[in-house]
Amino acid sequence: MHQLARQALRGYAQLMLGMAVFLFAPGWTFDFWQAWLYLLVFGTASALISFYLWKKDPQLLQRRVRGGPRGEKQKSQQRILSLASIAFAGLMMLPALDHRFSWSRVPLALVLLGEALVLAGFLVVFAVFRENSFASATVELAPGHKVITTGPYAIVRHPMYTGGLVLLLGTPLALGSWWGLLMFLPLLGAVLWRLLEEEKFLSASLPGYAQYRQTVRYRLLPFIW
Repeated sequence: MHQLARQALRGYAQLMLGMAVFLFAPGWTFDFWQAWLYLLVFGTASALISFYLWKKDPQLLQRRVRGGPRGEKQKSQQRILSLASIAFAGLMMLPALDHRFSWSRVPLALVLLGEALVLAGFLVVFAVFRENSFASATVELAPGHKVITTGPYAIVRHPMYTGGLVLLLGTPLALGSWWGLLMFLPLLGAVLWRLLEEEKFLSASLPGYAQYRQTVRYRLLPFIW
């Protein structure tokens, strides 16, 4: 358990440090209040969810800390996560440059709306973790893996991706950048690519998943797709 806590803390520290570098180095200033607020919101939500998993579902936390391109066994998923990692860095670096050169003028109300979207995305992800102990950071089947059909999974088949996209969409607004929204497009493409590849894997490997697809028709957005 203590080793898991160390792994989680190390991963958390690396993530937050990396995000801070992406936000402040391109802007060449610490005078970027939107970035400080974003890091506070993102860091607090991430820490609370990690603490909850450590106390309530350490096996899921273990599956989450093994994420990233190196944790994937399929080459396609490794490429997808590599693309997503680059785009995620750009999602913060472009707003940092935007702040430095004053390209955008985003009203305070929309900055706060962006933060609200970030929190809403985290809440959806938290609901997924509470419902699905098999929500690994990699595309794999865990021992005893079964199809989850309750909670958010009764609405869409990939609610964690839904929450993640809401969070990512809110990020450029929270950072006060219109131009940063451009980086949402490659992230959306990476998520959709990963989702479709994951569905192929689960349909072929997880008993009952093909039937679940027939029951829950929508992948990400109810009544849309």
